[in-house]
Amino acid sequence: MYTDKVMDHFMNPRNVGEIENASGVGEVGNASCGDIMRIYLDVEDNIIKDVKFKTFGCGAAIATSSMVTELIKGKTIDEALGLTNRAVADALGGLPPQKMHCSNLAADALHKAIADYKAKQEAKR
Repeated sequence: MYTDKVMDHFMNPRNVGEIENASGVGEVGNASCGDIMRIYLDVEDNIIKDVKFKTFGCGAAIATSSMVTELIKGKTIDEALGLTNRAVADALGGLPPQKMHCSNLAADALHKAIADYKAKQEAKR
């Protein structure tokens, strides 16, 4: 059902936790499956210096959250904003069709964290 890469990120998730005074925080949830994801960004000079996540959900939800953090660390905000749901699933070697909504949640949480970061930057001006 799951690829070796999905199982690796589920069993050994990267970047779990939260960042105090994060530059941006995004949270999404799916009422039908109960998955909830929160992503924290630490941004400096438009570069994502650190990223952490907390996820309440299934193995695919944990794996997609972990993969998102791996894909965006060290990237610019614009590069991270371009991360698609398909790219997250592809980086994991694919997800079963019934679990594709999990990758959608991970990218959505990232995009909300970026929106929060941008709103905070705008408020500083």
